[in-house]
Amino acid sequence: MPHTHEPHDDLDAVPPPQPVFHVEQALLGVLLLEPHRLDDVSGITADSFSTAAHTALYAAISTVPRPDPAEHAKNTTWLDRVLATAREQARGLTAPYLHALVQVCPWPSHAPAYARMVEAEHARRRLQSAAERLVHTVHDVTLPHPVQTVLGEADALAAVVDDIANRFPPRAGVLPRTTAPPPTASASAEAVEEEQLLLSTATAYPSDIEAVRWLLPGDLTLPLHAGLWQCLTALARRREPVDPVTVLWEAQQRGLLDDGSEPGEVLHMLAEPAGSVEHWGERALQRSLLVTAEHTGRRIEAYAGDPVNTPFQLVVGARRALADIAAVRTRWQQATGAAPSPRRRPASAARAGPPTTTAAHAARSTRATR
Repeated sequence: MPHTHEPHDDLDAVPPPQPVFHVEQALLGVLLLEPHRLDDVSGITADSFSTAAHTALYAAISTVPRPDPAEHAKNTTWLDRVLATAREQARGLTAPYLHALVQVCPWPSHAPAYARMVEAEHARRRLQSAAERLVHTVHDVTLPHPVQTVLGEADALAAVVDDIANRFPPRAGVLPRTTAPPPTASASAEAVEEEQLLLSTATAYPSDIEAVRWLLPGDLTLPLHAGLWQCLTALARRREPVDPVTVLWEAQQRGLLDDGSEPGEVLHMLAEPAGSVEHWGERALQRSLLVTAEHTGRRIEAYAGDPVNTPFQLVVGARRALADIAAVRTRWQQATGAAPSPRRRPASAARAGPPTTTAAHAARSTRATR
């Protein structure tokens, strides 16, 4: 016969409390039993706790005037005041819960160690939240100036890392044990089209390649496009003739056609220039910066979400991940002329799109013959 749903059936779906919950209970139990132990606790505030009830309770313990130790041993007057104050923020708190907390910890002298654990777990949550904000910002299509905003979130994330490092100085060579997630970005139709325009325009005007030295093959989304950009920069560096045919030949020499790319399609792609190399290069670099920021955020999310990583490891791993953003950021500043500290300057106006013809290049006599 069919199973009758009971009210307690859903309780199995509730995950058990994490270790930090029990640590917080132990610390709060100490402070309720011996309020003077609050002097031994440092590095945490009410916001350091993982639940609203514990946050409200610690805030009350910290603000309600401490009782006389002798009187506190005789009655529950101070506990009643703490409960009344805490219930202003957490209505679900009860007197039995406070008394249960007092029974949780038989080692009041361990309060500093418990506080350090609470601080460490709070650092993990702060880092994870900052990384999540970075990833969310990357995907916010409503931003008028996405690069500036994303870099601002990256700076905020770096500030969190620095604060954690001050609290938990990293040890050399201690890396997170968590495997970094693979990149998740896929090439959009817009990215593919703009990269094709970059390649064809650079093929038509190879002297412009020198002006975009800040663009690297890895900034392009498709392996074929990255390889063709390497071909173009190599031919330009060697001062050899550059046209669709020579680029195709260079691509064959580098094995770029081994993946099944049709030579005729490559020739066709390289023969349709439009706009300027600098514009399309800047667009590719912007995408690369945003993709790098997303991957950095996801890496740090993964590190912070793994409880086996200590604060020391989180700092080392996060700083290594943030270095990837810093590298692309430097090249972005070279490309756009942005100041090294974009947070201190107003957001620049969005750059207008390039002309759809190549007439602007016609007056350049150096390009008349190749």
